[in-house]
Amino acid sequence: MQRAEKWAGAFLAVALLAAPAMAQDKEKKAEPMAQKAAAKGVKAEIIGQITAAQEKLQSLAEAMPADKYGWRPGAGVRSVGEVFLHVAGGNYFLGTFLGIAPPAGLDLRNLEKDGGDKAKAIDGMKKSFDHILGALAAIPDSDLDKPVKMFGRDSTYREAMFVIATHAHEHLGQSIAYARTNGVVPPWSAKE
Repeated sequence: MQRAEKWAGAFLAVALLAAPAMAQDKEKKAEPMAQKAAAKGVKAEIIGQITAAQEKLQSLAEAMPADKYGWRPGAGVRSVGEVFLHVAGGNYFLGTFLGIAPPAGLDLRNLEKDGGDKAKAIDGMKKSFDHILGALAAIPDSDLDKPVKMFGRDSTYREAMFVIATHAHEHLGQSIAYARTNGVVPPWSAKE
């Protein structure tokens, strides 16, 4: 009996000493789970779609040779670099429906003129995604049903966010076609 009591006492002592460490481990495990839970919902999903488009557009922009940035499939159609900067312009312009002002001094009407310069096109697109994603993240989920006028019709913040995502994905598809026409395999496809 004494032996069992000694073991029980030893077990209790170890359990009491280990309890604070176990509690800290639970807190550490709960923290990422809380972050994941916070990243759920419609707004998080839309931001996820915009981020996915950004990552593919950026990697495709890097993969395109600099001498192809002026290539266009026909007269009057945007060039490779102009498409990337058109996406940037869209991020800034479409954000205005949500009250997100473009950076001061940015000339949206002439943004695409630097389309022939690979470094400027990539930098311009990256800055636009950083700008819009940061601003969207700051919008409370409770504002998703907030009314806005978009292109002369009634809409919501949620739909405006969807339009930003679909615009980026639309031009991602265009950019993939441009790349493949010029012998460039999208980096994410090349990995497979």
